[in-house]
Formats: sequence, C-alpha cells, structure tokens
Amino acid sequence: MSFDALSNTVVGLAIEVHRELGPGLLESTYQACLAYELQSHNIDFQKQLSLPVTYKEVKVDCGYRIDLLIENHLLLELKCISQLQAIHEAQILTYMKLANISTGLLINFNVRLLKQGIKRFVL
Repeated sequence: MSFDALSNTVVGLAIEVHRELGPGLLESTYQACLAYELQSHNIDFQKQLSLPVTYKEVKVDCGYRIDLLIENHLLLELKCISQLQAIHEAQILTYMKLANISTGLLINFNVRLLKQGIKRFVL
C-alpha cells in the first residue's frame, strides 16, 4: 500500500521529531513537537479535536479526542507504548469511521526506529 503525498510528508515530520527526541517520552511531548513541525511547514492541522458519537441521530460527547487531524483529511492517533495491540488498531478505525475520515496513521513513538511504529489505515 503506497502512501499519498500528505501521509509521506507527515511521516517524514514524525521521523524528524523521533530523531531529535528518541523514544521514551510522554505522548503529549511528541504531539506538541509534531504540531510544531506541522506549523513550521505550513500544514493545516487541529489537535485534540473533540469527537462526538452519533447515537440514533443524537450527538453524544463521550470525551473522545482525535490527537491530530491534518488538513481535514488525515487522522493521526499517537501512542508511546511498548507495543501496539489490536485494540489500538480498532480505536483508530473507529475514530476514522466516527469522523468520516478515510485515511489514518497510527504512530507509536516508543520504538527504536520510528518506521517500525507506523501503521497506515484506509477505509
């Protein structure tokens, strides 16, 4: 599966953040630094975007948040954990469905090489 240009750019910026910081920090640190890189490259994004659940035509705010939404097109779910699990993949797929976003990146910064911690999803 090939990445589109936006995904490639975001992955490159995430790799830059990981090269500078290394693994082992808090997720919020990587999010803030990646937001800095996105802003520096004039890429439109929103962070910690509220994600309500629509239940029987009623929007319910359950406290879900999208870590980063890039150009209203690419959803990023960031982690800093020892190993990604199936539940993390289910989480990003659910967030993508709720947000009506077709492309997402699940990025785990707690790895030696960041390319080992990136998974792309397409609905």
